[in-house]
Amino acid sequence: MTCNERINSEQYGEFLLNRPFTPLVRQEYPELQQDTTDYCYVKIDGDIGVVYLNRAEIGSLTIPPFSYQGIPKVYGLMQQSVVSGITFDPLSLINSGITSVQQEPLSLTGKGVVVAFLDTGINYTSEVFKKPDGTSRILAIWDQTITNGDAPEGFLYGAEYTRDNINEALRAAEPLQVVPSVDENGHGTAMASVAAGSRLEEGNTFLGAAPEADILVVKLRECKQYLRDYYLIPEEVPCYSEVDILFALKYISNFLIPYERPVVICIGFGTNMGSHRGTSLLSDYLNTLSEKRNMSVVVCGGNEGNMARHYENTLDTGGERRIDEVEIRVGERNENTRGFVMEIWGTVPAIFTMSVRSPGGERTPVVNYRIPQSVVYRFVYDKTILRVDYVLVEQGSGEQLIILRFQDPTPGIWTVTLTNESETIEAPVHIWLPIEDFLPNTTNFLRPSPYTTITEPGFTGKVITTSTYNDRDDSFYIASGRGWGRGRELKPDFAAPGVMVSTVLGDRTGASIASAITAGAVAQFMQWAVLQNNDPWVNNENVKSYFIRGASRKDDVTYPNRETGFGLLNLQGVFDSLAEQ
Repeated sequence: MTCNERINSEQYGEFLLNRPFTPLVRQEYPELQQDTTDYCYVKIDGDIGVVYLNRAEIGSLTIPPFSYQGIPKVYGLMQQSVVSGITFDPLSLINSGITSVQQEPLSLTGKGVVVAFLDTGINYTSEVFKKPDGTSRILAIWDQTITNGDAPEGFLYGAEYTRDNINEALRAAEPLQVVPSVDENGHGTAMASVAAGSRLEEGNTFLGAAPEADILVVKLRECKQYLRDYYLIPEEVPCYSEVDILFALKYISNFLIPYERPVVICIGFGTNMGSHRGTSLLSDYLNTLSEKRNMSVVVCGGNEGNMARHYENTLDTGGERRIDEVEIRVGERNENTRGFVMEIWGTVPAIFTMSVRSPGGERTPVVNYRIPQSVVYRFVYDKTILRVDYVLVEQGSGEQLIILRFQDPTPGIWTVTLTNESETIEAPVHIWLPIEDFLPNTTNFLRPSPYTTITEPGFTGKVITTSTYNDRDDSFYIASGRGWGRGRELKPDFAAPGVMVSTVLGDRTGASIASAITAGAVAQFMQWAVLQNNDPWVNNENVKSYFIRGASRKDDVTYPNRETGFGLLNLQGVFDSLAEQ
């Protein structure tokens, strides 16, 4: 097989590396120690790369022999509800201080700035993505799902369609015969319309935050079936591999080099898996991009705040409090649920041991924490298969990690018993179940915590991370993810509107919409800072500081806080704060 064929084939798994592909690295994979050509390595950027391996030769995905960072995480869309057929209402743009700076004297419409989306694609035929002359405002679309087109230069899969291709399609009687990329889901189209939809009929029919910005789109392909099986994700639920997301980010970064224009990258997906400290390879890459001049990255905070999918406690050093019994209510099985993967994270230097009790009363032995291992338990009175992967020192964070994979779990109360093994050190512990879309039943913790529920990669240090609020009454959206990070990282940075916000497809609610509004506002600011030469060297940390200074704050609320960070998005407030100096 060619490398392109391996990338597209379900027969080949994909594994992330964070160091050069050398003979030393090859020792991690037994099949690569032999003189074989049945694999493919593709560099992403820096030391980050992907190796594609024949799954028939590697057996089950377990830790060890694979590293936690090596098995790609999968991410889901962060949208909660859709209401179609609603008349356009610019209220969220008005309340965010966006429409006021679109007008004179600032006249900031995002002109000259590029807003990039990696999502479900875009409906390029929609009027909200066209210029007044009918041509497209979309610079290009890389559709990773198309296997019979011309891939972008330097990439090995998917098909790229330039603005010339898109304009040709718009002139054709059958546009999809020319550019066959479609957005079946609508998530990406809705986000792009909020952030950068055109001004139609003087803004009475539709208006986005940055209506004159150019648009760049990557339609992510859904993850391979073997990853869906590994994470026990229901069929037909959209999920996206960390590998394809990294390639999408590389494409966006590479595409814009010849243009030397400011760019805003908008991310509207997330996962509950990960350290919640921003230590994944995706977070590392996002931090690298955020350090670049004139590039900004906006990430949504997720909708997991009220899902009861997070648990936290601190195990004491003695007595009864050094033992904690974590109860998980597992809902009734249905055709869409096969089980779930749960992660338990400790904090250095504390160490804890663990055992599991089924609803029928069977208990697993205590797991030996001293060596990395993967153990499978089969219960006598329950048909559940439980696999436990134990890592004392996880590669990215250096912290203790236990991964529990419940296959066909029996409904009822499962109990995880944790014991602090230290006589002198308290042991903070955090546990996460999958996001709502990946576990669509009533499985949750009986004693959950709504905090530290921002989804990854929202805890990436240098990106802009938004939570969600309802701008109609200034109330915090109950489902919105909350901070802080597991290591007290200050996230979210601020909150943005995300409840019943007008999109080209109707009103939508969810964290992804909040990130889209913010991305459009950042594009407006980039026009002022870079293209109008007011702060031409600005990077993402600088942009974040400007927006934090301009955020709206209430006199009776302490900032920063876990819900709204440093306040509420207010682009006009950014310029008001500058004018007052």
